[in-house]
Amino acid sequence: MAKKLTPWSIVSTVVVLVLAGFAVADARDTETTGKARASLTVMAPAAAGGGWDLVAREAQQSLRKNKLVSTVQVSNVPGAAGTIGLSQLARMQGQPNILMVTGTVMLGGIARGSEFSLGKTTPIARLAEDFQVVAVPAGSPYRTLDDFLKAWKAEPGAIPVGGGSAGGVDHLVAGQLAKAVGIPGSAVKYTPHSGGGELTISLLSTAAGTVNIGVSGYNDFRDMIDSGKLRALAVVAPERLAGVNIPTMSELGYPEVDLVNWRGLVAAPGIAESDRAELTAIVTEMVATSEWRAAVTRNRWKENFLTGADFEKFIAEEQTAITALLKELGLA
Repeated sequence: MAKKLTPWSIVSTVVVLVLAGFAVADARDTETTGKARASLTVMAPAAAGGGWDLVAREAQQSLRKNKLVSTVQVSNVPGAAGTIGLSQLARMQGQPNILMVTGTVMLGGIARGSEFSLGKTTPIARLAEDFQVVAVPAGSPYRTLDDFLKAWKAEPGAIPVGGGSAGGVDHLVAGQLAKAVGIPGSAVKYTPHSGGGELTISLLSTAAGTVNIGVSGYNDFRDMIDSGKLRALAVVAPERLAGVNIPTMSELGYPEVDLVNWRGLVAAPGIAESDRAELTAIVTEMVATSEWRAAVTRNRWKENFLTGADFEKFIAEEQTAITALLKELGLA
């Protein structure tokens, strides 16, 4: 004889079935989508304190504050214009919850002989443009850019120029400036540093072997410029940065010195389309937050968001252009 169901047994059965349904749904989410929402790593392929690190940490703060992902951490992998980080990412086949910051600097490193390219990654989004500054210590005899250029042109080998990785955007800006005043690229004595922090220390040091003029992102020099310890001679930007009294290269008569440093995010190769869509959605939501917009304003970036096939095309065109520029300037 069939057992009579009591009200309590009916309720218990319903609860069990509902919970089982939730468990199946959770398992399905874990297996297909939501991996990046649960735990995300943002790799900065440079030392702490530089421009890529700044982008990674601003992204981390925006994602955390708005609870777009459950946990997000920043990982620093410095070296070789970001190509050491690139080589690590290229080996993370199918890993759905890591993003790496990239940009113009990495394209230069790739052009100088890396076995890996951004074609070995999954492009997610271009975020913003960052702008380079030429600066000297406060006690430098170079009061203006033309003061420096006059001395540099007279004896280029005697005046080392400091910047980030060889072949990166700082090196390219130095090469463009040398070309503008008739100095061959081969005559430029360029001293690479692991990041803006190390370059700033070198500029402020009186020890032998340090540099007395540097090229780096505005944010790498910002605090020292504001405190008066460094003097900015020029900014490589289409117009003056908001609230910053630094003349542009065009204002000073060198419009051909125009290289812009863009920042973007790429993911590991071989990820599922659903995972790529999820990462793109996370980044799209991030750039719409008030925290990210405040970071863009605070860091004097220029937002230029781009995703999908358009971003892939942009990367390919930029790589071709940067490779050609390195060869033209005699830097590759």
